[in-house]
Amino acid sequence: MGETMDLNLRNHRVIVTAGANGIGRAIVEAFLAEGARVATCDIDDAGLASLPEGVFRRNVDVSDAEALRAFVRDSVAELGGLDCLVNNAGIAGPTARVEDIDLAAWDQCLNICLTSQFVTCGEAVEHLRKSDNPSIINLSSVAGRFGFRLRTPYAAAKWGVIGLTKSLSIELGPDDIRVNAILPGLVSGDRQRRVLEARAQSQGRPIAEVEAEAFSYTSIRHYVDPRQIADQILYLASDRASTISGQAISVCGDMQMLA
Repeated sequence: MGETMDLNLRNHRVIVTAGANGIGRAIVEAFLAEGARVATCDIDDAGLASLPEGVFRRNVDVSDAEALRAFVRDSVAELGGLDCLVNNAGIAGPTARVEDIDLAAWDQCLNICLTSQFVTCGEAVEHLRKSDNPSIINLSSVAGRFGFRLRTPYAAAKWGVIGLTKSLSIELGPDDIRVNAILPGLVSGDRQRRVLEARAQSQGRPIAEVEAEAFSYTSIRHYVDPRQIADQILYLASDRASTISGQAISVCGDMQMLA
């Protein structure tokens, strides 16, 4: 008989950005279930307060680079080191034609979805080099693989995450630090619902029609559960994935395009 898949993540020291709700919370809870030690940040005080005991938590706006760097430093001190960084923080950004998008909205979307990942990686690398099993996992999106009309800032940021991931994989590979990206598709939850509602409103269409159109471009036509994304991240953080790096891995039900 073959051996069971023990991911060996007990006492793994993990930072997850935006871990109070949705995908981020699923990631936090999945690592905890494996016996890992977790630090997270978010802007939702109620969500942070409701996290399980033992999670190091702080209210941090990831667009504030200095506050984000301080959170990483303090998390490492609290955890006694760092084995895995999961960059999950992001926002949907504006839904509008390019000529109607305010520059401030563009900057905000890129700062939160892309620049925050650059900041955390830069702060975390010196600590990851000391780990026996170091990894970085960046959340991108299928919008980082396809064009996405009316969502230019978001798509540009998520394509940027792929470039960041692949470049860091090359740069950090000699230190045995693996760097991968996850590209979620249509994920169940309030955030996806708000995205579809914004698209429906911008196009003057019923939300049911917009939702049906979105699923028409996928092979498996139901929402991705956040836990499925968390499970993929657990595997990438484990020593079972010791030679997987520089990859952009879709968890999307085989989506072929974005409407």
